[in-house]
Amino acid sequence: MEFSFARRDIVRLLKQPSRSICGITDQTEDQFDNLEKHTQWGIDVLEKYIKFVKERAEIELSYAKQLRNLSKKYQPKKNSKEEEEYRYTSTKAFLATLNEINDYAGQHEVISENMTSLITGELTRYVQELKQERKSHFHDGRKAQQHIETCWKQLEASKRRFERDCKEADRAQQYFEKMDADINVTKADVEKARQQAQLRHQMAEDSKAEYSSTLQKFNSEQHDHYYTHIPNIFQKIQEMEERRIVRIGESMKTFAEVDRQVIPIIGKCLDEITKAAESVDHKSDSQMVIEAFKSGFEPPGDIDFEDFTQPMKRTISESSLSNSRGDGKSEPKFGSKSKGKLWPFIKKNKSPKQQKEPLSHRFNEFMTSKPKIHCFRSLKRGLSLKLITLNTQVWSLIEGAGPEDFSNLPPEQRRKKLQQKVDELNRDIQKEMDQRDALTKMKDVYIKNPQMGDAASVDHRLAELGQNIEKLRLEVQKFEGWLAEVEGRLPPRNEQARRQSGLYEAQNTSAVNSCAQDRESSPDGSYTEEQSQETEMKVPATDFDDEFDDEEPLPTIGTCKALYTFEGQNEGTISVAEGEMLYVIEEDKGDGWTRIRRNEDEEGYVPTSYVEVYLDKNAKGAMTYI
Repeated sequence: MEFSFARRDIVRLLKQPSRSICGITDQTEDQFDNLEKHTQWGIDVLEKYIKFVKERAEIELSYAKQLRNLSKKYQPKKNSKEEEEYRYTSTKAFLATLNEINDYAGQHEVISENMTSLITGELTRYVQELKQERKSHFHDGRKAQQHIETCWKQLEASKRRFERDCKEADRAQQYFEKMDADINVTKADVEKARQQAQLRHQMAEDSKAEYSSTLQKFNSEQHDHYYTHIPNIFQKIQEMEERRIVRIGESMKTFAEVDRQVIPIIGKCLDEITKAAESVDHKSDSQMVIEAFKSGFEPPGDIDFEDFTQPMKRTISESSLSNSRGDGKSEPKFGSKSKGKLWPFIKKNKSPKQQKEPLSHRFNEFMTSKPKIHCFRSLKRGLSLKLITLNTQVWSLIEGAGPEDFSNLPPEQRRKKLQQKVDELNRDIQKEMDQRDALTKMKDVYIKNPQMGDAASVDHRLAELGQNIEKLRLEVQKFEGWLAEVEGRLPPRNEQARRQSGLYEAQNTSAVNSCAQDRESSPDGSYTEEQSQETEMKVPATDFDDEFDDEEPLPTIGTCKALYTFEGQNEGTISVAEGEMLYVIEEDKGDGWTRIRRNEDEEGYVPTSYVEVYLDKNAKGAMTYI
C-alpha cells in the first residue's frame, strides 16, 4: 500500500482557499483512522500466521511421537524369545526399518523445533515490537494534530481580539468626532474623547501586530505540519507496514526451508530401509533354520531282506527278553498284526528302525556262541542304567523341565544349549566378581577412612559373593565337562545316532542271545512278539540276583575323585560327597555313567561328569559290552 498520497493530498487541500483549516484537520484525522485500522489488520494477519505455524509444529511433534511409539512397540523385548528370532535377515531388515523409522521421527521433531524457534518465536517477538512501534507512530501523529489545532486556536483568538480592538477604535473615533463637533461640550470632554480614541487606535495596532505575528507563526507551523511532520509520520507507518509484509514473506520462505533441510536425511533413512530390504537373503535364512534345528543324527540305513523260506529253527523275537530257565518256558502265541517291540525301557524312536542283522545271522551266532559268565552282569547293567534313565526322565516330566545336561536333546541342539549355559554362567561369574571388586574397594576406603563406614559391615557380603562365585565355577566346570563330552562325540555322527536310538537294545539283545538256554519254535516256523513282550515283562528280579550272588566282585581298574555331591536316589546309583575318593570298577560305556565302589558292600553308578577318573593302565578290569 502506498502512503505517499498524504503529501499530495495535503498540498492539494492547502491550495483550495474555500476549505477551512478545520476541514483539512478532519480529513487528516480520517486518514489516521484508516491507517490505524489497516495496520491493526496487518498485525492480526501476522498473529494468524504465527498460530498456523504453531499448530503445524504441534502436528509434527505429535506425528514424531506416534512414530517413535510405533517403532518401540514392535522392537524385540530384551532377553526374550523374540530377540533370538531377529537373527534372520528378514527380521534384521525389519529391525533396521524400525530404527530408521525412529530416525525419521527425529527429523519431524527437528522440523517442529526449527519452526518453533525460527518462525513462531521470532515472529512473536517481532509482533510485540511492531505493536510498540505502531503505537509510537500514531501517538506522534495525534500529538502533531493536537499541536496544529492549538496553534489554530491561538490564531483564531488573536484574530478575534484584533477584530474587537478595531471595532472599539472605530467607535472611539466616531465618539471623538461627535464630541469635537458639539459646541456644547467642554474642551476637557473633547480632549478626553480624543485621548480615548487614540488609546483604542493604539490597542488596535497592537492587536494587529499580534495577529500578524500569530498568523505568520501558524502558517509556519501549518506548513511544517503538513509538509514535514505528518508526511514523516506517514512515511514511518508505511515503512513499518512494508517491513511487516517482508517479514511474513521471509517467514513463509523459512517455513519451506525447514522442510527442505531435512529432506536429504529423510531420503537417507528411506535409502537405508531400501538397503535393508535388499539385504534379505532367503538362502541364508533357510540355512540358519537348518543349523538351528538339525539334530546331528545320521539317517537310518536300508533294512535287510529276511528270508523266511530257509528251513531253520526259529527263535522268539530278538528284541524280547525271555526266561532262560526251563520252567519259565511258555507257548508262543500267533498274531498276524503284531508289531516289533524294543528292548525293555528303551525309548521308542519315531524314525525308521536302525539297520539290524538278519535273524538267520543272529541264529547262527546263537548256535556257535558259548555262554559267558559276565552275561547277566551286563544284562543287569543295562537294566539298571535304563531304570536310572527312566526314573530321571519321569522326575523331569513331573517337575516340568528337561534334564540338567540336556541329554534329551539331539547332539547339535544339546551342544548349543550347553554352550549357551556356559556363556550365561561365565557372565554371572563376571557380574559377581565385579561386585566383589567394588565391595573390596569400598572396604579399603572404610579402612583408610573409618568415619565413612564400618569395614566389617561388608565382610558378610564379600563372603556370600565368594561362595556364589565358587558355586558358579563348579557349575561351569560341570557344564564344560558335559560340553567336552558332547563335542568329543559329535564327529562320528553314525555312532551318535546308534547310541541315541538303539544302544541298550544292541547290548541287551547280545546278552540274551549269548545266554539263552532254550528256544521254542512255533509249528509253522513263525513267531509272535506279543508273547515275547509278556515274557520280558515277567522276568523276576530275583533271577538276576541269584546269578549275581554266585559271581565274584569286579576288580578295580582305577580310582576317582568326586567333583560334586551326587544324591543317588534311583535304583542302581550310589551317593557320593564332594572330594570323596572311590574305586572305579567299570568305565563309562558311552552312556554317561561310571560304576564305582566304596567298599565291598557299597557300589553303584554315578554320572561320569561328577567324578574325575584316574585309570590304572596295568589293571585288567571290566570289559566293554557295546
